Amino acid sequence: MSDQIKFIVDNLNKEPFRKNYNLITFDSLEPMQLLQVLNDVLSEIDPKQVVDIREEMPEQTAKRMLSLLGILKYKPPGNATDMSIFRQGLVIGSKPVIYPVLHWLLQRTNELKKRAYLARFLIKLDVPSEFLQDETVADTNKQYEELIEAFKTLHKECEQLKTSGFSAAEIRRDISAMEEEKDQLIKRVERLKKRVETVQNHQRMLKIARQLRVEKEREEFLAQQKQEQKNQLFHAVQRLQRVQNQLKSMRHAAADAKPESLMKRLEEEIKFNSYMVTEKFPKELESKKKELHFLQKVVSEPAMGHSDLLELESKINEMNTQINQLIEKKMMRNEPIEGKLSLYRQQASIISRKKEAKAEELQEAKEKSASLEREVSVKTNQTREFGGAEVLKGDEFKRYVSKLRSKSTVFKKKHQIIAEFKAEFGLLQRTEELLKQRHENIQHQLQAIEEKKGISGYSYTQEELERVSALKSEIDEMKGQTLDDMSEMVKKLNSLVSEKKSALAPVIKELRQLRQKCQELTQECDEKKSQYDSCAAGLESNRSKLEQEVRGLREECLQEESRYHYTNCMIKNLEVQLRRATDEMKAYVSSDQQEKRKAIRVVFYCRVFGKSGSSNLTSSIFQRNELLTGSFLNAGRII
Repeated sequence: MSDQIKFIVDNLNKEPFRKNYNLITFDSLEPMQLLQVLNDVLSEIDPKQVVDIREEMPEQTAKRMLSLLGILKYKPPGNATDMSIFRQGLVIGSKPVIYPVLHWLLQRTNELKKRAYLARFLIKLDVPSEFLQDETVADTNKQYEELIEAFKTLHKECEQLKTSGFSAAEIRRDISAMEEEKDQLIKRVERLKKRVETVQNHQRMLKIARQLRVEKEREEFLAQQKQEQKNQLFHAVQRLQRVQNQLKSMRHAAADAKPESLMKRLEEEIKFNSYMVTEKFPKELESKKKELHFLQKVVSEPAMGHSDLLELESKINEMNTQINQLIEKKMMRNEPIEGKLSLYRQQASIISRKKEAKAEELQEAKEKSASLEREVSVKTNQTREFGGAEVLKGDEFKRYVSKLRSKSTVFKKKHQIIAEFKAEFGLLQRTEELLKQRHENIQHQLQAIEEKKGISGYSYTQEELERVSALKSEIDEMKGQTLDDMSEMVKKLNSLVSEKKSALAPVIKELRQLRQKCQELTQECDEKKSQYDSCAAGLESNRSKLEQEVRGLREECLQEESRYHYTNCMIKNLEVQLRRATDEMKAYVSSDQQEKRKAIRVVFYCRVFGKSGSSNLTSSIFQRNELLTGSFLNAGRII
């Protein structure tokens, strides 16, 4: 999933989108923003899709996108029930639905542009049969279908011309050059006919020339057949060598196979299959049943709008917050014994998840290998039906690819040289035509002068003799030159081969050392990875244990803090009571009558017995209680 998001972000940051996203900002997009990004990609493929989805109803947006994706032949993963989930996810802007669509669209943008362009002209309109009863409608529909077929043929021709590598100007130049060459050939044929007519038995000589040409063509055809048979023999020898190597490897594998290893492999397969049957598949079946029940419940409910979905999302968020709060409270109330059990449960859940993940990876690898084997068998059967050689593998395929690359570079260079030669040939041809015209004019003048002088035909015979002698000398020179060129070419090729071998020898040695080093590094990487996994599991268990201890210590700290605050409050209350007691004692002990009247006991007696005679009453009270106060003071001193 992370690779998929990375690919999407990289392509959206390029032309023509220029979104300037990173992985975090793209993953934090709102559903409406994600739908707008998808609509921007679709509008790049089909310009008719340029719409602001904020100004469009969600149902219309989903219908428009689904119709375009159907034209582009996008197949959502899953079956018919998943199609309804796909439609709902497209309406609400779900990430698991939109990410695969964006990945698929950005992988083949140019191809989909072409498909969307062709869909505008090739998708036929469905005309009801009752309307086709009308002659004008039927004729119009027939013309419409004929125009579609004509568009198909013209588009195919246009694509072939685009891929042929020839431009229109080059084709025009070739046509004009061919027409000029045709005119020259017609003139030359006419001149040759006039010359041949004067020769005796010219019909017989023409017949022999035709037979010679036919035999030469047959000789070329037989040479081509011989080369093809040599190639077929070479491919057959290579195929025989590959089959022999495969037979040797199979025999070697059968010789090394022991009963103990076979039994061990079978036991591992049995354990894996029993785990898949007893644990994994029942869980998956139960989850699928729950999902099916939930989907049936969703389907049975009435259709929901965007406001209902927003309300449900808010409720889900509230419930998630409540669940998190309850989990935190539960974790705070857990005892140390339950914490230890939770530690073991956590380790067991980690191990079970790893086990399930490895089982899924193994199952996927097996399915992938089986599909690849089926595909390979299909491709080999197709190649055999078409009469081609078997598919190359390993180092042979790499050598074949490197050979093809070298040949492609050579082909491009030769093609460029041929284009230059063609341009130069056109110029030389034009100059040749001008010179021929000038030569013809001079020849006519020369013939007129010869007729006047009475020696007609003299220049022709002299020209023929000079031409024959020049041809003979040229042929002799060409023979000598070709032999020299061939010997020099052989020497150059031998020197190049030796140079390449000497240059590649140290590189091959370095490559062997690097391969050995790569194997050692991969082995060391696997060991380090296993050590890392074991260390990570131990650290994770230690972390959970430390978290539990910290939680217990926090609870103890909170209890001690509450006890500390309670004792402080009690001390303050006792201090207040002690202060009041000392004030009361000072009031009793003091000799001032005003202060004595402030005492609580005096105030109490005054309120009980009334205000009249309060002074006598207070003096009597003080006199009566002097003994008590004295005894109290003595008791205080003793204490």
